This record gives sequence, C-alpha cells and structure tokens, in this order.
Amino acid sequence: MQAKIGIIGGSGLYTMPGFEAQEEVVISTPFGDPSDAYVVGTLAGKPVAFLARHGRGHRVQPTDLNYRANIYGMKKLGVDYILSLSAVGSLAERHRPLDFLLPDQFVDRALKRTNTFFGEGLVAHVSMADPVSPELIDIVHDACVETGVTVTRGGTYLCMEGPAFSSRAESNLYRSWGMDVIGMTNATEAKLAREAEIAYVTVAMVTDYDCWHEAHDAVTVEEIIGNLTKNAENAAKVVGAAVARLPLDLKCKAHSALRHAIITDPTKVPETTKQKLWLIIGKYFS
Repeated sequence: MQAKIGIIGGSGLYTMPGFEAQEEVVISTPFGDPSDAYVVGTLAGKPVAFLARHGRGHRVQPTDLNYRANIYGMKKLGVDYILSLSAVGSLAERHRPLDFLLPDQFVDRALKRTNTFFGEGLVAHVSMADPVSPELIDIVHDACVETGVTVTRGGTYLCMEGPAFSSRAESNLYRSWGMDVIGMTNATEAKLAREAEIAYVTVAMVTDYDCWHEAHDAVTVEEIIGNLTKNAENAAKVVGAAVARLPLDLKCKAHSALRHAIITDPTKVPETTKQKLWLIIGKYFS
C-alpha cells in the first residue's frame, strides 16, 4: 500500500484520528526497523502514512530512535511530503503553552546520532540553508488559522540530545542565541528527509516554558500532560485541514535535493552501497 503524505507523531500523539481504510504496514529497511508499524490509509480523501515516532506507548528515547529507518520507510511507501509533529519547550515569552510554531530554521546540538544516509564510499552534501519546505509551512499555517489554533510562522528550533532537559544555564544560553523553541528530534529528521528528497515541515507544539521561566517550577506534571493531550487534539484538527489543502502534485525544491549534492564519481561507488541506497539515489545512477 502506498501513500503520498507522511505524518510523524511525537510525544502525546501515537495515533491519528480520522483515518479511513487503515492498514498496518511493517517495513524492513537496510538500516534496521522503524519505530513501529506504519498505519496507512486515507485522510481527507488522500493516501497518508502515519508513524508514531517513539513507538506506540512511547518506548524509544530520542537518541535511540532509528531515524534513518523511519525516513527510509516513508520513502519506501512513496511519501513525498512529511508533516512532523513535535512537542517542544518554549524559549521565548511570546510562544505560550498550547501555541503552535512552524520553524523555518534548526540549530542542531544532537551529536550522538547518525543523521545521514551516506557514507560507505558514497559522499553527498545536501543544502540545509532552508531546511523546511516553505510551501508546506504556508499550508500548515493556513490550516492552523482555519482550525483556530494560535500559530507563529517561522522561527528557530534548537535540537538538543536529551533525554534530560536543559540546565537553567543552557536554557538561558539558547535564549541568548535567539532560539524560539527546544526539542530533541526534528533537526535529525529534517536532514534525512532532505537527503531522501522528501519535503518536510515541523509542527512544533508548545507544552511548557523551558526552565528559564520564573514560573517553571510551579508547573506540574499533570499540567504538562494536560497540555500534551490538548495539543494532540489540536494537531489532529490541523493535520486534517492541512492534508485537505495539500495538492499531491505540489513541487518543492526538496524533491531534487540530490541533483547537485552527490560528489563521488559514480564509477567509484561500491556496488553494495548503490544497492543499499538505490531507493534514494537510483534516478541519479540509472
């Protein structure tokens, strides 16, 4: 079963309401197993694949996620567009709990994970100057407005390693850099999606202020879980509206990201590497 639109659900979002004709698809990849089975079906009349980023039941921490398998599985299903939903902490007073932010930039501080498909005799350098597809930001922004969700278009997502949250000194450092929100997953996904030539957008859902905020200590676990639940409800509405708005023939620069990125002489690439990455590189080596 194939899909054109991929949805990756983050903390608090392990299923996607509104799916029709659902079918679970277990995919094997050259990079190992994805976080869970993909749920493939139709949403707003369009073919969609949903993946719970951390697995249903939230079993896998950010550093241990098999990001390559997750994105490769989306590619194998035929996905051209990924809407990635992510719970984040706010690094600015103006981004309040229950607000959504659509970042157009990342700062990647996650240093313990593999964030490329390439290597093993094949070198490619994709451009990450604009890591998120602006066409998808426009669509999701309009979907937020349509569904009444408070949203900010543009901003910077600081991707930390985790799993522990920041110290107050780190949080204030990131604020001094002008970061907007902080999370643990999306910069890695964005890099791999770009290499796989899949257009990508992050829907950053604010659950709380990071520890810099003077009122942070007054926030309870119950309140944060409540915000996760409310954000998940809003995310389902936004995704449904965004999928309805998304043309399946929409062209994005990400869809040709490898055209000038592969550096290695094709005759020097090991056959095993070609086979491993053929789904991604095949059109440039045929």
